[in-house]
Amino acid sequence: MSRKKLVRFEHNRLSENVLEPGKELYESVKGNWRKLYFRNDQPIVVEVGCGRGEYTVGLARHYPHVNFIGIDRKGDRIAQGSLAAQESGLTNVAFLRTDAFRLLDFFGKNEVNELWITFPDPQLRISQSKNRLTDPRFLRLYREMLADEGVLHLKTDHDIFFDFSIETLSANGFHDLITTRDLYASEMNNLHLGIKTKYEEIFTRKGFSIKYLKCKKTAY
Repeated sequence: MSRKKLVRFEHNRLSENVLEPGKELYESVKGNWRKLYFRNDQPIVVEVGCGRGEYTVGLARHYPHVNFIGIDRKGDRIAQGSLAAQESGLTNVAFLRTDAFRLLDFFGKNEVNELWITFPDPQLRISQSKNRLTDPRFLRLYREMLADEGVLHLKTDHDIFFDFSIETLSANGFHDLITTRDLYASEMNNLHLGIKTKYEEIFTRKGFSIKYLKCKKTAY
């Protein structure tokens, strides 16, 4: 293991804004994020697969009265987001180290107001499609944790994954889909505040158009 990773893992161990195995809140925070971690009643926004946390931290800077949680299974990634949040003095940010399929171990029913998925691995092989973050098995988790009419956002550069996501969201309890296949040439561009992930910067420099969709959880 590289020295850089060891330093980042130690950072996570010592940082209050990182919840990971071995920490008390990791086992008790489900359904209690506002009470036990943020200590307020503000809305909660979750980014699934947050990577280095660019989007989580960027949104938290713009919306200081909203609570943001970045989720990723890689500790060396979220350490970078954790540090960025600390350096900016942000107290409305947390990072959770876990796999996406375990979301309901950490979030109660209707606890989350919005959810972001930014540039996930498209898992383009048919045999890997069940691992796409908009596969129905994940959408069931999102529906459980999202409040009624809770919002889901998706950004990607992959047409195949984007088309798959539109289909699965429409068929699995989400409505009012708004989509664009070229975000930065659309009227929705201003809604994104200039925040870009590392991968988004790479894709846009290479000339790829960015696809975006927004939808709401249907209340049954």
